[in-house]
Amino acid sequence: MSVYVGIDVHRKRSQVAVVTEDGTVQLNKNTVNGTEPLLRLIGDLPAGTPVAFEAAFGWGWLLRLLEDYGFEAHLVHPLRCKAIASARLKNDKVDAATLAQLLRADLLPEAWIAPAEVRQLRALLRHRAGLVRLGTQQRNRIHAVVADFGYDRSGSYLSGPGRGWLAGLDLPATSREVVADCLAVIDGLAPAIDRIDGELRAHAKADPRVKTLTTLPGVGQFTALVMVAEIGDISRFPSARKLASWAGLTPTVRGSDRTVRHGHISKQGSAWLRWVLNQAAQTAKRSPEFAATYAAIAKRRGKKIATIAIARKLLTRAWHLLNEMQATDASMPLRRP
Repeated sequence: MSVYVGIDVHRKRSQVAVVTEDGTVQLNKNTVNGTEPLLRLIGDLPAGTPVAFEAAFGWGWLLRLLEDYGFEAHLVHPLRCKAIASARLKNDKVDAATLAQLLRADLLPEAWIAPAEVRQLRALLRHRAGLVRLGTQQRNRIHAVVADFGYDRSGSYLSGPGRGWLAGLDLPATSREVVADCLAVIDGLAPAIDRIDGELRAHAKADPRVKTLTTLPGVGQFTALVMVAEIGDISRFPSARKLASWAGLTPTVRGSDRTVRHGHISKQGSAWLRWVLNQAAQTAKRSPEFAATYAAIAKRRGKKIATIAIARKLLTRAWHLLNEMQATDASMPLRRP
């Protein structure tokens, strides 16, 4: 008889529920996270047993465990799992059992599980973005410290002349220490960022999708890599509209009877994809392809909404490029060795 497993994952412990084909709860226990404790509960189940778990903090270890031991992993979309979010009685035992029951009834709102290599590329790209942001914070801190004493210069503070200028400022000891520490952090980040950039260039060179996406206005190598990593398999999206909706670039809609109201963009989906598209749109809106569209929308709705509109247009074009590229690859005959 088939069984279905629901796991409510937490940082240190998880609740595991096993439900039979007729809906009977066979097991519902709490266990410490780890391979051995979890296998003591579900290790005897047959290979291919479906297991559902939410996309909670630190779920990667559980996915690897399930894949290694032959289970069929199902990642639940937490925002769409209304049966759990709106339940009157809500605790770990109920949540785990609900996941198993939804899986049994084929009513589970699933999220796409990216392959391991895609997850690693995402991690590398996000790590680089975090390091760059940390460096930007240090630069802003230096600007704030020297501005507090009325100093400023038009050029870079980090170039040779800029650092000489900083060294010559009449600053109190504590402020001088803050500037020196910020410069040390920036200098320490540079080798790590350079190393990661080299790895990312190798990824970009090996992926023809990156070269295709860089033909879009405002899209450089880093932006293209983030788009490829966050979107993943383009065949997941049957239309450009579906991709834009998943990326959170479509307006929310509230309708009742004959009244329909369109709000701000939903901002669901990948925040990283929206971020790079917004950055690309800042350049693309001045290109000949989008300048007229941007100006027309900005005149009617304002500059912010116009920039978001250009970001969505970039994503729409990206969908067409990737879709056409995949169709071309599928139609090419396989070469014999």
